[in-house]
Parts: sequence; structure tokens; C-alpha cells
Amino acid sequence: MPQAANPLRGILLVVAATLLFAGADTLGKYLSLLYAASLVLAVRYSVNLALVTLVMAPRHGLALVRTHRTALVILRGLCLALASIFMLMALKVMPVAETVAIIYVTPVLVMLTAATLLGEKVSPLGWVAAAIGFAGVLLIARPGSGLDPFGVALALLNAVLATGYHVLTRVLARTETTMALLFHTALVGALVFIGLTLALGSETLPTAFDIGLMVALGTLATAGHLMFTSAYREAPASTLAPVNYMHIAFATILGWLVFQQLPDALGFAGMALIAAAGLLAAWQASR
Repeated sequence: MPQAANPLRGILLVVAATLLFAGADTLGKYLSLLYAASLVLAVRYSVNLALVTLVMAPRHGLALVRTHRTALVILRGLCLALASIFMLMALKVMPVAETVAIIYVTPVLVMLTAATLLGEKVSPLGWVAAAIGFAGVLLIARPGSGLDPFGVALALLNAVLATGYHVLTRVLARTETTMALLFHTALVGALVFIGLTLALGSETLPTAFDIGLMVALGTLATAGHLMFTSAYREAPASTLAPVNYMHIAFATILGWLVFQQLPDALGFAGMALIAAAGLLAAWQASR
């Protein structure tokens, strides 16, 4: 007999997932300062692929690899792989909190893209959310903020690619299973970054300790995604959307604890505006 949905359990799963994501972001920043991003991500996605296969293959068998629109599934995986490397490159030159906050403009971009490509209607409130979100980005990345302009551009590129990833997820959800999408995302990422690492090489070989940290990065990211997926079986998206912004709070705390970096007052205001914009976009979607 299937277990009844439990909204509180769903909320707790998202809180745990966002904490793991913030931990992965912080580890990613530390490792990106020491090693090539392609090497870090090759280990991260290889761990992701191994864990997804070990956890899901015994239960799902060949259904794990079966797809109906393979080209779009691969394109989705490439969007996330490129978003991952831009994120790591941004973290190398940017504080964790501001980088994570900027990428949370993605829900607003998804709303606008879905309106353009999928014919979904954007209400006046949705346009207000978009304006608020972009105002938040401008506050964070304003002249005089001390942030690296190239890092800001990389974070925005991450948001654009993540938007493509999420829109493709909505399109593919009609024909593909969640488990197959998880597997192929990990597979594409592993192949891309192993190939890049072999082609480009690495000037610095990681120590055993740092290899352990790369494995931990992959484990945190994979566990977070599995928790996130499980949460949406327990509660509707409208209930869980506000909880996603705990990611920004956890990233701020961990960035301060590990790197002694905190946003200034206007940076915090910009982060609050981005969170408010995302919540408005989620509320419109729920309606």
C-alpha cells in the first residue's frame, strides 16, 4: 500500500536538500581555487552516475536507460553540464552567497521562457516578479559592490542554462521517467567532464584528501537531488517553493563560516528581492 503524502516531510526534505546543495557549493568554491573545474566536475558527475546507478538500477532495471526523446534528453543534460562549469567558475571569483542568490533568478526566467516557448500565460503579477528579480540582481552586482563582473556574467550564464534545463524538464516530463532523466543527466555530465579532463589535462594532481572532498561534493549533490525529487511526492510545488530559498540562507552562513565572506547591506537587499521575485513567480504558477 503506497505511503500517504506528508507535506511536513516534504518541507523537511527540501530543507535538508538545500543544506546539502549549499554544502556542495561551498566545497565547489574551495576545490575550484585549487584544481581545474573540469577535473572537479568529472569526479562529481562520476560519483553522481555511480550512486544513481547503484540506487536505481536494482529497482528499475532497463527502464533507467530507456528514453523516448533521446536528443532532447541529451540536450537537457548538456544544459546542466554547462551550467555546472559556469557555476564553479563563478564561485572561483565570487562569494558563495551572492553567486547562489544570482542563480535564483532562474524561476523568473523559467516563467518568461515558458510563456514564450510553451505558450503559458504571464499575469501582470508575473511581470512584476520579473522586474523585482532583475532589480535584485542589479543591487547585488551594482558598481561598487566589489564583485568580479566576469563572475557575475558567469552566474547569469548559469541561470540562463538552468532555465533551459528546467524548461526541457517540463517538456520531457510528459514522456520520460524521473529516474531516466536523473540517470542521463549524470551520464552526460560524466562523459563531458571526463572527456574535457582527458583533453585538457590538469596542472595539479589532487591529493587523497582533496579527492575525498570531490567525492563528498558528488555525494552531497546527488543526495540533495534525490531528496528534492522525493519531496515533491509529499507536497505540492506551491508549498515547497518558498522553502527552496533556504539555499540562499545556508549559502550565506557557510560562505561566512568557511571564507569569512558576507554580503553588504545592499547585497542582502538584492538577495531578498530575488527571493521575493521567485516566490511571486511560484505563487502565480500555483494559481
